[in-house]
Amino acid sequence: MRRPLIHATFLLAVLGIGLLIGTVTRPDGWYAALAKPTFNPPNWVFGPVWSLLYVMIAIAGARTFEGVPRRGFGLWLGQMALNFAWTPVFFGLHRAGLALAIILGLLITILTFIANRWRADRTAALLFVPYAAWVAFASALNASIVVLN
Repeated sequence: MRRPLIHATFLLAVLGIGLLIGTVTRPDGWYAALAKPTFNPPNWVFGPVWSLLYVMIAIAGARTFEGVPRRGFGLWLGQMALNFAWTPVFFGLHRAGLALAIILGLLITILTFIANRWRADRTAALLFVPYAAWVAFASALNASIVVLN
């Protein structure tokens, strides 16, 4: 019974906080007015992609939390803090340059998590691979917005 409760808690926390942050800091007129690169996807893509990624992130987090010892859990917590910080900085504060620094730190932390978990829990590591790819893409988008504006 303990395992399902841990997984449910992680799913509710990660999805809940992610959706709350996304709802409170929706793209506004500032974002609409920015020059964007040609590879910028339509706004409707971000919600479904992040929802799926948050489920994968939560499962990897629960698996890492359950592990004994909990090696890698600090990395998981660190990437969550950076993940949750990016949206308010970019969309709320309109600080694209600072957001770029955050997302690059996030990407490094994700890649470090993958490397850390690769032997100990390959499933948790593999759950982070699409996340790393998306954050690399989002980093390119963020960098392009900084350069274009």
